[in-house]
Amino acid sequence: MSPKGFSAGLHIRFAAPLVFVQTYCSEWIKLYTENAYALRDPLVFWGLGVKGATRWSAIKLPDPFNIIGQARKHGLEYGAVFSFGPITSRTIVGIARDDREFSDEEIAKAADLVTRLHVAAEPPSELTGAQVEALRLLAEGDRHTAAAAKLGISESALKARLSSARTRLGARTTAEALRKAREFRLL
Repeated sequence: MSPKGFSAGLHIRFAAPLVFVQTYCSEWIKLYTENAYALRDPLVFWGLGVKGATRWSAIKLPDPFNIIGQARKHGLEYGAVFSFGPITSRTIVGIARDDREFSDEEIAKAADLVTRLHVAAEPPSELTGAQVEALRLLAEGDRHTAAAAKLGISESALKARLSSARTRLGARTTAEALRKAREFRLL
């Protein structure tokens, strides 16, 4: 669908996506990254300000750094951008090709895919206070016995809190739950 690659930032929170993947050519990725173009890109600004889908050619925002022009020099002639989700957890995806504009049908199909990706990557909105405290103590290096003592609960009660936190985070292990809780900015 996107022969010249794509860029996908899923659940952008606090100016950073929880998941970020890009498959554009390496020269463009290097130039874009080294110049911090994400902070200046009219496509990103459009995605933060509008929910929906549009062709790059339809975006009439200022481009003082000529990012779109530079992208064309790397074969990204035509593209579309998709924005989905609340501003507090926005997903923005760009797709590109070098031969023609994307058709309305292709944009609709890609918009559906972006929506499904956003929903599938939805992090939990919160953990209970008890789950956060249990994870926080382990993250600080406490062993189960010490963490349970600090919380004034039994070790089996601590393990139950950790188990429920793993379930809520979709993690198989406590270490994975700690990693995900940090990524989701829940700790």
